[in-house]
Amino acid sequence: MKSSYFIKRIESELEASCRVKQSFSSTLKAQIALLAEIVASSLESGGIVYWMGNGGSAADAQHLAAELVGKLGRRRPALSSIALTTNTSLLTAVANDFSFDEIFSRQVGTLVRQGDVLIGLSTSGNSENIIRALKVGEQKKACTVGWTGKTGGRLKNVAKLSLCIPSLNTQLIQEAHITIGHIVCGLVEDHLEKQSSVNRGRKLKGLRTKKPLKGN
Repeated sequence: MKSSYFIKRIESELEASCRVKQSFSSTLKAQIALLAEIVASSLESGGIVYWMGNGGSAADAQHLAAELVGKLGRRRPALSSIALTTNTSLLTAVANDFSFDEIFSRQVGTLVRQGDVLIGLSTSGNSENIIRALKVGEQKKACTVGWTGKTGGRLKNVAKLSLCIPSLNTQLIQEAHITIGHIVCGLVEDHLEKQSSVNRGRKLKGLRTKKPLKGN
């Protein structure tokens, strides 16, 4: 193959990726903003953000959990976030003893609490283990969120909030998912930093206005 073919292929791939992201509807953008608000509110209230997915989406789940616990754009206190895709002993035991369809729902049933956020990534929207876990999350009164592709699959009717990427191409959907994840993590960092500054200002103001104790 000539290098010119590679260049054309690279340009084509980049253009396709950009087209998907640039075609986000105003509704999808509003949903992303809403998700950032939901995540920030949950974390402020002591909640935990859980992520799950299969294959490449499992890697994305781990990646985004790490962005919250670690950092995205600034140094700040760690934020509570867990990927349900990392404990290989647990995953293989449940898959072997019960069913692969239950690898996430078993974890959700014992870990997730009311007020937590449960995010499931499925490019097709039809991953049975994601669907089952979201249903259990709903029973646990968590905020259930689905990230999927154009059609939404079954997932769009199960999650409270569904972000449907306008594409049928698996890799382009995954690329858009990680972009959304970075945007959400960045918005959450910005919001919590702003709230932290406001709270520090109120505390300092309270100290300045407090009357000194009178001597005996």
